Order: sequence, then structure tokens, then C-alpha cells
Amino acid sequence: MSSAPRPLRIAFFGLPLAAILLARDGHDITLASICRKDGLGLRRARRELGEDRVLVVPKVNDPRLHARVRALAPDLLVSWFWTTRLPMELVHCARLGGIGVHPSLLPRHRGPDPTAWAILSGDPVTGVTVHRIAEEYDTGAILEQEEIAIDPSWNAWQLARALDRPSLRALRRAVGRFARGEEINEIPQDERLATQAPLIGDEDAAIRWSWSTEQVVRHVRALAPAPGAWTEIAGRLVTVLEVAKAPRCPLALEPGEGFAEGGRAVIRTGDGAVFLLQGEIEGAPASTEDLAELFLPGSPLLG
Repeated sequence: MSSAPRPLRIAFFGLPLAAILLARDGHDITLASICRKDGLGLRRARRELGEDRVLVVPKVNDPRLHARVRALAPDLLVSWFWTTRLPMELVHCARLGGIGVHPSLLPRHRGPDPTAWAILSGDPVTGVTVHRIAEEYDTGAILEQEEIAIDPSWNAWQLARALDRPSLRALRRAVGRFARGEEINEIPQDERLATQAPLIGDEDAAIRWSWSTEQVVRHVRALAPAPGAWTEIAGRLVTVLEVAKAPRCPLALEPGEGFAEGGRAVIRTGDGAVFLLQGEIEGAPASTEDLAELFLPGSPLLG
């Protein structure tokens, strides 16, 4: 049986919005460590939480930071998109330990790039997980989860934005349960179901035109807008940010060969073709028409 909520003293690490919302829920943000100098809401956090309580990009291994957190005696340490590993020594400064939010349904897609890997993997749903902060990234017990369906038109940035509100809801629910003194069922992660979501390197970002059309489309969506899937056309580096399945393509073409038709570039895939709709040519923004112009008069034409 839970009691009336008792505001918690929270040491916060991450982006400002969550700290502001937790403060508006009545909690005392004793320290707000912000992970980015340009974090949206930083000015508001300074105004609402107090200038002296906001630190921007502090070094989490600094003994002075540890001493400050210990002296503040927080009830709970909260991480919302903090970008580096939080030392357990710091987490243990809080009476109730630490919790964080990960933008996937753990243990699936552990790591720094879960939205890209959800799209790459063709997952129909993903979500957010509130979990205990543990020694190893994204391995702590699960406290809360919320699912969303992945719109097949979303790129990685759009999926990440779609997860913001569910992640804040789940975080506030979890903190509220701690505040009410509820017994929380902490579910250990099943290691048999764990998958990894590492950052995608430059070579892995390259488009393999021998892939199926579906795989090419997912690859482009998963890497847009950054770092972007890439290829070479007419000796020029092209970052591909948006494609669409084309209805047909001459079977005489090899995967990776293409042509211009109706102001659009068409490139053969392993089992069909795609239109190139948006991208960059040698780092400069490129429209559909710009991409079509890469195919010189001598290129194969649709008969």
C-alpha cells in the first residue's frame, strides 16, 4: 500500500527538460548536471532551479563533484539522456540509488544508437525503458516500460523525437512511485534477449546496392539525418537522406547503376529500385532534381 507522495531530493544528470518537469512535480532538484552546453531549456532550468544548482557538462569522475553530491544527500539520482557512463560511486551517493531512461525496450538495443537499430532491424514497435543504473551500460533491472509503434515513414531523428514524451511520462511515473514509497517490482533483464546498438561507423553507413529495396530504404531512414547513408555517383560523394521505392527498373542494369527519369534519379537495388529524393552532394544540400542531374547523358536510360 502506498502513502501520500513525499517530494524527493534528486541529483539529476542529463538534458534540462526532465529536471524542470520533475521540479514542477514537486521534487527538490538539489543538483542539475546538464550534458550539453546548448541543451534545450538550459536558461529556463537556471531560472527555475537556481543558477547555483545547475552545472553544465561537469566531469563525473571529479572527486569534488562526488563530494558535493554526497553532501547534498539526495534520495535518488536520475539520468535522462546523460551521454557518458555515471560512476557507481556517484550513483551510490543517493539513498535510493539511481535510475535512467533508455530509448528502447530493453534488453533489446542496448547501446548509444537504439533508434537507428530499431529501424535497421525492421522492428514494428519500440519504446522506452526506465531502469536501474548499473555498472554496465543499459543492463540494470527494468522498472517501467512504454511501447510505441514505429511509423514506416520515420527516420531516426523522427523516431527519437517520438520517444521524448513517452520517456518523460515513464520517468515521472517511476519517480512518483519512489516518492509514494511503493514497492517496486524490479525485473532483471533477460540476457538471452539482449541485442546491441553500437554507433554506426563510416564504412557501415555505406549503401550496398545489392541489398533488397526494403533494406536500402530502412538503411537510409535509420541513418538520417546524421550521419547519413552514403554512396558514390559519378565519382562524387552523395549522402542519401530520403528514398522511396520505385515501381520498376530495367533488369539489364546491375545493382548500383541508375538513370534519370522525370526529374528523379532511379538506382537499381538487389530486387528492384529506389528514387533518390533528398541528400547532399559533397556536403552541400541536394534536391531531387540535383540528384537526378548526377546522371550524365551517357548513363543508361529507361526504355
